[in-house]
Amino acid sequence: MPVIEEAQSGKRHLFFVDAAHFVLQPFLGFLWCFTRIFIQASSGRQRFNVLAALNACTHQVIAVTNDSYLTATSVCALLDAIRAVVTDDKPLTLVLDNARYQHCRRVIAHAATLNIELLFLPPYSPNLNLIERLWRFVRKECLATAYFETFLPFKTAILDCLAQTQGQYKADLQTLLALNFQTFANVTL
Repeated sequence: MPVIEEAQSGKRHLFFVDAAHFVLQPFLGFLWCFTRIFIQASSGRQRFNVLAALNACTHQVIAVTNDSYLTATSVCALLDAIRAVVTDDKPLTLVLDNARYQHCRRVIAHAATLNIELLFLPPYSPNLNLIERLWRFVRKECLATAYFETFLPFKTAILDCLAQTQGQYKADLQTLLALNFQTFANVTL
């Protein structure tokens, strides 16, 4: 909470970081009917990986993408991209989960050379990572009940949706990406 308060007052840059692995496959809605209806569906399991950082206050998205695997090299590339955008001398904090490729020595050392503080969330707490809400929005907005003939339009739809976070979808994301987190004090188990 103190880091969030500093970010809201303009004393710190705060980004939430996570990866989404979008797979070219049917995203179906369900409807009960008496006749069977067949729909077109994509075949295969092509995967589009997006490792992104979401600015907690401005909702700016900085992303690194690939079609294979996310590794520590991908995370270091994202750190470089963030540092290229954030050039002032305010502290910079990234909130990450405990994925192995984000929590390795190479990433921690690279962050230290760029003067970036890494704040790791507790295990099994995706509800504390703001960017998870963005991934749900992208799936709902551009992938749900959509058919993509090939992999290229699939990737393009995702990238276009992410590019419009500051434009077309700004009003929708304003309330979705609010810095409201449920916390519990003095809980005994």
